[in-house]
Amino acid sequence: MPDDVLLRADHLTKSFAGFVAVKDVSLDVKRGSIHALIGPNGAGKTTFFNLLTRMLSVTSGRILYKGRDISALKPHEVATLGIVRSFQISATFPHLTARENVRIALQRFRGDSYAFWRSDAVLHELDDRADALLADVGLDGFADIPAAELPYGRKRALELATTLAIDPELLLLDEPTAGMAHEEIGRIVALIRQAADRRTIIMVEHNLSVVADLSHRITVMQRGEILADGSYDEVARDPAVIEAYMGARHG
Repeated sequence: MPDDVLLRADHLTKSFAGFVAVKDVSLDVKRGSIHALIGPNGAGKTTFFNLLTRMLSVTSGRILYKGRDISALKPHEVATLGIVRSFQISATFPHLTARENVRIALQRFRGDSYAFWRSDAVLHELDDRADALLADVGLDGFADIPAAELPYGRKRALELATTLAIDPELLLLDEPTAGMAHEEIGRIVALIRQAADRRTIIMVEHNLSVVADLSHRITVMQRGEILADGSYDEVARDPAVIEAYMGARHG
């Protein structure tokens, strides 16, 4: 496995009672890149994400991370290695403040796990770092607001802050701009670009403008298989992609 490849999917297949959701998918994700997965609904993108993070078991094939076979690891073991994902639906604690949400993620570095019973004084030691992360994602001034009261785009920014608090080396983003207004999309795109300075990112995204703006490499999936793979210009010119996916949006 070449040194510049951080993660490799090697002939990954996932079947559910005879239905093949991901079929013989092989791809390399290079260190420091933003690698986008696109395709119609039902193409197998989220299932593929769930295989990489071990939220689903692999039917056949292997997942290699830094050359190590992680195909049989548990989800928390994968996260410990530095592979962390976000979800299409914002996953925050709605009744905790923005700062408290980030502080929970930061507790992994204390060595005493997620110690909710610890005193306020101990937890407040993390406030400065939590506030810095909130500022990084444009949420300075929102630290004391409950997550449930944040506008949708700000909630997604909070989710990104909590994900970055875990300091992943490989960040998987599932539909990071879904449901956002135009001005919110621009903010999230800037945050993703900033997060990619020190990380590798795999991103499922339907907004092709976002994909074109951010991605170094794009893999197009259809019916659980890879239809095309390459730069945005390469896949945009691929006749099969135009017919199966892009043509429906641009034709």
